Amino acid sequence: MGPKLVERPRTHTQNSPRANRHRGPIRPNRRSQKRPAKTDDVAALVRHARSAGLGVAVQPNGHGATGRTDGTILLRTGKLDTLRVDPAGRRARVGAGVPSGQVQAAVAPHGLTGLPGSSPVVSVTGVALGGGLSWFGRAHGWVADSVAAFDIVDAEGRQRHVTAETDAELFWALRGGGGDFAIVTAVELALHPAPHLYGGRILWRAEHAPEVMDVYRQITATAPDELTVWLDLLHFPGADPMVAIDTTYLGGESEARDLLSPLDRLAQPLSDSRRVMPVSELGTITAEPTDPGPGLSRAELLTELDDAAAKTLIADPIAPLLSVQIRHLGGAFARQSDTPHGPLTEPYALYMFGIPTNPATAKAVAATQSTLAQALPVSGRKPLTFLNPSESVADAFTTATVARLRDVKRRNDPHNTIRSNFPVLG
Repeated sequence: MGPKLVERPRTHTQNSPRANRHRGPIRPNRRSQKRPAKTDDVAALVRHARSAGLGVAVQPNGHGATGRTDGTILLRTGKLDTLRVDPAGRRARVGAGVPSGQVQAAVAPHGLTGLPGSSPVVSVTGVALGGGLSWFGRAHGWVADSVAAFDIVDAEGRQRHVTAETDAELFWALRGGGGDFAIVTAVELALHPAPHLYGGRILWRAEHAPEVMDVYRQITATAPDELTVWLDLLHFPGADPMVAIDTTYLGGESEARDLLSPLDRLAQPLSDSRRVMPVSELGTITAEPTDPGPGLSRAELLTELDDAAAKTLIADPIAPLLSVQIRHLGGAFARQSDTPHGPLTEPYALYMFGIPTNPATAKAVAATQSTLAQALPVSGRKPLTFLNPSESVADAFTTATVARLRDVKRRNDPHNTIRSNFPVLG
């Protein structure tokens, strides 16, 4: 017999915070939304779509919607919510609709963790299909690197279990190449030890941004892989501008405080939420809103964060942007990865976000993002999960990788039945 599986209670999730915040909801224009609760229902839907000459576009909850749904049926996978944990084998079977926070709650009592991002309501499957940047990516790489198998419905409506052994090329494409190749109904995810976790946010008035930036660069220059530190420039409506440090450490409090001790020499913060915490409470660090809303985002990868780049980032107020975030990468991100993204060698990621309250504000947000990006040392590529609707897979992958993904698409879905936010065929 195989290992005993511990099944957790099933729950459903609302739309994700950054989902419609980023790009607005998908609005299907030829068919109503479908919310199947069984894989058989998904297979029947795909067969119907193919026979009717329609496509199928998938959303667990709306995160990252681009609106590319002409001639499609919108498939909501939120009811595909099976979650089974094998603590001894450090594995979890995660349904396509299961949010990251639910996985974390299930595995935390066993001293384990998945690879969650900043929001607990984004689906694990959606993040994995896009590669996935996690709080613990410096220690364990892309979220996709931890996927051991996919349960799918292919473009002909057949149910399949895909691994590196059963279909190496399709497995490779699914681990970060996007949702263009099959309907993923569940993933088998490797879990990682996390007996201790320390983390939280420190917040200062924006006038202290130069000193905070200096210390941020100092800490990240020598940070071990278990330590992740992000810097946030923030300007929320009705509030004064602020600067924050968000951090997690896969280890004990004393070690974390020693590594972060340069922060103690800075000015008195407005708040400091750092504490020993269970991995199920990671979402409290950035406390992203969970209600959907419109937003405009732009991301870049930085080749360095030198004196000139640091000065550029804090030289001017970020308004009309709400946030400018710098994420420290490196560590396992930069190591070998048999995924479409491959090694992520850029040391920092830049993420800029604003809300388009009206056409004039939308134009100003986009212009500010463009001006800042052009003034910084960017590599020209970006993670798939950070793309916005004006971008394509060519902005995430090399020319050779795009060609390989297109070959996988043509062999597995020649009629283009499965549609994604960022189609590899253009």
